[in-house]
Amino acid sequence: MDEKEAPRVGAAVKRRRRALQLTLAVVSSRSSLSVPFLSQVENDRARPSRRSLELLAEALETTVGELLAAAEASRTVDVVRSDEHSPVLPAGVRALVRGRHQLHALEFTGEQDAGREFQHRNDELLYVADGAVEVEAEGRAYRLGRGDTLYLSGGVRHRWRATEADTRLLVVAVAEHVEAEVE
Repeated sequence: MDEKEAPRVGAAVKRRRRALQLTLAVVSSRSSLSVPFLSQVENDRARPSRRSLELLAEALETTVGELLAAAEASRTVDVVRSDEHSPVLPAGVRALVRGRHQLHALEFTGEQDAGREFQHRNDELLYVADGAVEVEAEGRAYRLGRGDTLYLSGGVRHRWRATEADTRLLVVAVAEHVEAEVE
């Protein structure tokens, strides 16, 4: 494959390396590719050959196909219209991002009550667009109103409920994959 056909996989490589908590030096030793070259790949200043991509995928415990798919997904531009609703989500819950991406976002409307405790391995941001929410996290209660945000680092046990009928809460998480442990 020539330079023009070589894929831009930098963001996908960087995400995968960070998800595995590897340094460039570790990936370099696993792949026999130099640290400067790997840095250039991650910053899309160099495109790996097919052989380099194979070595890189193996070092990152994945496949070339998965890296390419992740690279393609990272270039997604998608509009989700306000009147679109997912048939798999409960009433009053709307996905703001479609598909599998590092950014996960949901909108909750109305008098939602999660009713259960959550603990995610990922960081999470709650933003109150309208109304009010009460969040219990790490044994403390937080009352949030319109325009307020609450940041929860991964591992924090929490539950929340809307306290006004017209509440709109945006929940955003950034991670390789969001996994919830429900108690």
